[in-house]
Amino acid sequence: MPESEHPVPALRPRPRLPRTAVAVAAAAAVVATAGAYATRWGPFGPDRLAVDPAAVAEAKAFLADWAGGRAESAGARTTSPDEARTALRNFTAGLDIAEPDLTAGAASAAEDGTVTLAFATRMPVTGLGTWSYDSRIPVRRQEDGAWKVAWDLSLIHPRLSGTEKFRLQREDAGSSPVTDRSGKPLAADASPSLKPVLAQIAQRAGAGPRGAIERIDRASGEVTGTEARFGKEGAAAGQSIPSTLDSRWQAAADQALAAKAGGKDAALVALRIDNGEILAVANSPAAGFNRALSGTYAPGSTWKIVTTGALLLGGAVKPGDIVDCPKYLTVGKQFHNVETSEFPGATFTKNFTESCNTGFISLRGKVGDAELGEVAGKYFGIGQKWDVGLPTFDGSVPAPRDQTEKAASMIGQGRVLGNPLTMASVAATAVSGTFHQPTVTPDAEDRTTTTALPGEVVTQLRALMRATVTDGTARGLAGLPGGIGAKTGTAEVSESAPNNGWVVATRGNVAVAVVVEGGITGGSSAVPVVRHLLEAVPQDPA
Repeated sequence: MPESEHPVPALRPRPRLPRTAVAVAAAAAVVATAGAYATRWGPFGPDRLAVDPAAVAEAKAFLADWAGGRAESAGARTTSPDEARTALRNFTAGLDIAEPDLTAGAASAAEDGTVTLAFATRMPVTGLGTWSYDSRIPVRRQEDGAWKVAWDLSLIHPRLSGTEKFRLQREDAGSSPVTDRSGKPLAADASPSLKPVLAQIAQRAGAGPRGAIERIDRASGEVTGTEARFGKEGAAAGQSIPSTLDSRWQAAADQALAAKAGGKDAALVALRIDNGEILAVANSPAAGFNRALSGTYAPGSTWKIVTTGALLLGGAVKPGDIVDCPKYLTVGKQFHNVETSEFPGATFTKNFTESCNTGFISLRGKVGDAELGEVAGKYFGIGQKWDVGLPTFDGSVPAPRDQTEKAASMIGQGRVLGNPLTMASVAATAVSGTFHQPTVTPDAEDRTTTTALPGEVVTQLRALMRATVTDGTARGLAGLPGGIGAKTGTAEVSESAPNNGWVVATRGNVAVAVVVEGGITGGSSAVPVVRHLLEAVPQDPA
């Protein structure tokens, strides 16, 4: 407890001590200081020993080495380097633990000079889940004055010892195949992006992998306790698990990224416009992070669909109004158009189809500072909590902190964030007028609350997106049947990194969104992916 939180007692005359008593008390204080680098505060402060920061630093360095997989370095920080290295390696490898997450807590000092640092662990057990527990690291000063971790097996886990150890026991949950919308089993070998998706769907249904961390006697091998259980009882073995995915769209999505993303990190989502059901989720690379659903990207100019919705809802602009599009516009910082293009005397429609940043930014005074976020949430569901059936990031549109940030948010930069899932949904809402929460499992629950866009606004958004294909930056989709509408985007990442390329597109009852990291422009990198997809699947899903 901080010193200020302790009340100071009323002062009283203190009796004088004999000289011998004073000498003994002084000697005791010196011993305490030398042994623990600490002294008690006495009657006017907490009865607590101070902690040497160097000891805490050594304990935290040990944690960092352990978490980073540097067993050699971690062991060298202990009083038993060889034993520590072996134990740390065996613990993580034997229990299939990847990249431990270790968080330092409070430190305390003892009378004998030992400094103890509490820490919390999150141990990700491959394919099962996370094992969390708390432990402590004792640190002692050595003869040479250096601090070392006082090695003991119990610092890895309080119940790990010379007589007991841990064992990972995996259970066979049986085969519970996930099926597509027509009841056809989905296979990850046909669509590589599906591997993590299918595992998550199965786990949600209770048919995912199960297992336990057991504590066993080192001598007899008998189980003495269970430290953690993973998975849950659910779908019976062999029972199919339905999803909204479509085998044709999923396979075509994976193939489109492989053929047209140029080997760059990229992601794609396709969904039904009338009900939000997800038809395909594709990522490149297929393994690892699910960029399509959980990525946090600046959506760039695809966000101008929402900005346009806000302007049209407020009557701030009409498609035929003149909105000048200069090369540059300064609002705290200089903004420019892609390749510093300009369109003097352009209509608002031209600003939309050619994705004019400066023209859109010039209209920032016609919307309130928090209005973009309000429109995004009220009409497009962005920023509300979605229950899709898989882990997702559902977009974020914080109110701008100044006019420069407001200018950036008009064009999908600044702190505006989304991903292919949110932007496919934005496109679907724009052309239908109604937000439908995206879903991938039938049991997903919609807790969102939105308002339908006025019919006139929907008609204007459709026309603007169609014109972007016939006469604008998405002309790479021209010539395909189905009255395709689209909006491209170029999103700045940093001054040194290449821009991300974006596109959202709608055809019939399907909305698609693609991001290509480092794709430079949406027209050159993301549009070819969508064209490849739509050519491969010329018909809407049933």
